[in-house]
Amino acid sequence: MRRRWKPWKWEPPSGLGHRRPPGRIPLLLAQLLVYTLFAVLAGRMWYLQVPMNAHYRDLAVANHAQQLIVPATRGQILDAAGRSLVRNRTELVVSADYHAVMAQDDNGEGVLRKVARVLGVPEDEVLQRIRLCGPEVSRPCWPGSPYQPVTLVEDVDPKKALQILERQEDFPGISAQQHAVREYPNGERASQTLGYLQPVTQEELEAREELRVQFSGIDHVGRDGLEAMYDDRLRGTAGVRTLGVNNKGQVIGVLEEKAPEPGMHLVTHLDERVQAITEKALERGMKRARGLGKGYVADSAAAVVLDVRTGGVIAMASVPTYDPEVWNGGIDQETYDEMLSKDAGEPLISRALQGQYPPGSTFKVSSLAAAVKNGSPLNGTYACPGSINVGNRSFQNYEGAGHGSVSLHKAIVVSCNTVFYKFGYDMWREDGGKNPSKNPQEVMSNMAKSFGFGAPTGIDLPNESSGRIPDRQWKREFWESTREQNCKRAEKGYPEVEDGSHRAYLEKLAREHCETGFEWNAGEAVNFSIGQGDVLVTPLQLANAYAAIANGGTLYEPRVGKAFVSADGKQVEEIPPKELGKLDLDDETLAYLQKALTQVPKEGTGRGAFDGFPQGQVSIAGKTGSATIVGKKTSSWFASYAPADDPRFAVAVLVSQGGTGGTTSAPIVREIYEGIYGFVPSDDAAEPGEEGEEDVKPVDPALPGGKPPSDLPEIRPDGTVVAAGE
Repeated sequence: MRRRWKPWKWEPPSGLGHRRPPGRIPLLLAQLLVYTLFAVLAGRMWYLQVPMNAHYRDLAVANHAQQLIVPATRGQILDAAGRSLVRNRTELVVSADYHAVMAQDDNGEGVLRKVARVLGVPEDEVLQRIRLCGPEVSRPCWPGSPYQPVTLVEDVDPKKALQILERQEDFPGISAQQHAVREYPNGERASQTLGYLQPVTQEELEAREELRVQFSGIDHVGRDGLEAMYDDRLRGTAGVRTLGVNNKGQVIGVLEEKAPEPGMHLVTHLDERVQAITEKALERGMKRARGLGKGYVADSAAAVVLDVRTGGVIAMASVPTYDPEVWNGGIDQETYDEMLSKDAGEPLISRALQGQYPPGSTFKVSSLAAAVKNGSPLNGTYACPGSINVGNRSFQNYEGAGHGSVSLHKAIVVSCNTVFYKFGYDMWREDGGKNPSKNPQEVMSNMAKSFGFGAPTGIDLPNESSGRIPDRQWKREFWESTREQNCKRAEKGYPEVEDGSHRAYLEKLAREHCETGFEWNAGEAVNFSIGQGDVLVTPLQLANAYAAIANGGTLYEPRVGKAFVSADGKQVEEIPPKELGKLDLDDETLAYLQKALTQVPKEGTGRGAFDGFPQGQVSIAGKTGSATIVGKKTSSWFASYAPADDPRFAVAVLVSQGGTGGTTSAPIVREIYEGIYGFVPSDDAAEPGEEGEEDVKPVDPALPGGKPPSDLPEIRPDGTVVAAGE
C-alpha cells in the first residue's frame, strides 16, 4: 500500500514542555549589539562636535587659511617747525597680475589694450609698463618684483575703474586699488635730500629679510635721500589678516587680524623757508654769473646751511634739481635718460654732498693752522710779493697783486696766495722734498684731515663723497693705478685736442705722470696750500669745517634728522648730536683765525658783496675762494658763519664755473643771511623787473630771532601737526 507523504513538523522533545525556540537568543544579542554601537557612535559624535569642536575647526580652517599682509601708512617727513616736506595722498591705481596676464594666449596684449582704451591712455604705454626692467629694456617698464601687482595706470578716474571692476570676465588679471603715494608739496625743493620711493625689487626681497617677511605685494622702498636712510622707520610695521577660505577659494571669515603700525614721522632740522630762500638765491646768483660776460657757464651750484651748535642741516640745496614726483607710477625712458645726462646737469646728483671740487682760498684756514703748528709765529710778519718762483715755475697772487709785508691776519683778509705758497714749499722741503724722510710729518695734510677734509662727514644721507686730501702715500698709490694709462697717452698724445698749447700741456703732463708720477713735488705742495691741485672737498665738508671754527673747534656729524614722532604723537625719539672730532689747533690760533675771518666781509675780498649789510646787527665771518681746474672756468666759493660774535649758522656756497668768490658766491651767501634775519635785500639781489623779484624781499625773517626752533612740533592723536612755538 502506498504511503502518503506528510510535511515535517517540529515538536518539542518530551519532558521539555513549551520553552522558546533557541533562535530568539541570537536575535536579542544582535539587537543589543546594534544599540550599543549606536550609543558609542552617538557618544563619539558628541565628543567630536562638542568638546573637540574648536580643535578640529582650527585644524580644518588651517588647511584653508590665507594670510594677507596689510601695508602700514608711511610716516611723513616734516621740517623743524612741522611743515610737511613729504606726505601721503591716496589715488586709484589700475594694476595687473604679471603671471596671470602672461599666462594668457597672447601674453595679455588683448586685455591690456582694452584697459588702455577704457582708461583713455596710449596703448603702447600700458603694454610697455608691464615689461620687467632690465639692461635691454627701456623705460617705461616695471622695476619691482613680478610677484607684486604691476602698476599700469595711476590716478585713475573712479568711474572708469568701475567699468573694469564690474566686467572682470573681460579683464582677467586686472584689478583696481586705492594706493597711498608720496606727495611733495614743495615740488623740486630739497629733492636730492628728501629722496623718493620705488617698488621693491626681487634682489631687495632676497637681500632684506625685514622686507621679505612683511612684503604685501604693493610695497615701495626709499631710494636716495632721507627716504632711503630712514626707510625702516618711515615704513612702519605691516599688519597681518588671516582669512578662512573654503575649498572653492571663497572667504568664509576672518580668523585673526593684527593691525598695521603706521610709520614714524621724521622731524628734520630743515627749515622749509630757509631752503626756499637758499635755492632761489642760488638760481639768481647763477643767472648773474652767466651775465658777467667772461664765459662763465655756472653749470651747477650747491649751498649748505648748518646749525654750528648741533650740526643740524637747516638747508641743503643743489642745482640743477628735479621734481621727485616724476618717479610716481614709473618713469619713461626719455625722462630717465635726461635726468642722467650731462646736458641736463645730472640733477639726481647732490652737489652739496657728492660734488667734489678744489676749495681754493677757503682752504687757507687749514693751511694757516698747519703753518702755526709747524712753528711759524702766529703774530709774525710775512712777505706777500706778487709771485714766487718754485723750481722753474712762477706761482702768482690773484691778478699778480702784491701787498708787501703782512701779518697772517691780513694774509687771510686780502687772501695773499704767496704767503701760503711759501708755507707749503717750506714744509715740503722739511719733509725731504722729492726724497722724503722715512717718517715725513705731512703737517699740511694732517691738519686738513683734522678739519674733516678727505673723509665723509657721516651725515645721515646715502652716497656721500669723501673728497681728497693728497699726500705722498696717496700720490704713489694713484701713480700705480694710472701709470699704464698715462704711459699710453704719453706715447699716443692727444690728437683729439684742437688747442695746440693745451695739447702740448696734456702730453707733457702724461709723460711726467708716466715716468715720475710717484713723486710728491714742490709744485703740488705749493698748490695744496691754497686748496688747488689734487685737493678736493664737498660743500658739506667746507660748511662743517667753518661750523667747527665758529663753535670753538668741535666737528659734528651733520644731521638732517632731528627726531622721530609716532603717528599719534605719543612716542618721541630724538636724534642727538654726535661729535666727529676736534680741530687740531690751540685756542689762541683759533681765536686769531676767527678774528681774521670776521674782517674779510668788512675790509677784505668779501667787502664788495657785503657793502651795506647791517654788520652792526649781524656780523658775518667768512672767506672767499676762487678755484681753477684745467679746461674749465673759475669756480666760485664763499664759506662763512654768523653772527661772528655769537655764532649760530654756517653757510657755504659753491657755483661751478661761476667766477670769483667775491663776485658770485659771496652775494648769494648774503642773500641767504638776509632771508634768515629778514633784512632788506641788497640792490643787486635782483635786477629791476626781473622775474621773481617779488620773492626777493622777505616780509618776515625765516627764522625769527635768528634761531632754529628748539621745540619739536606737536603731533596730536588725530594726526594733526601743530607747528613748533604755536
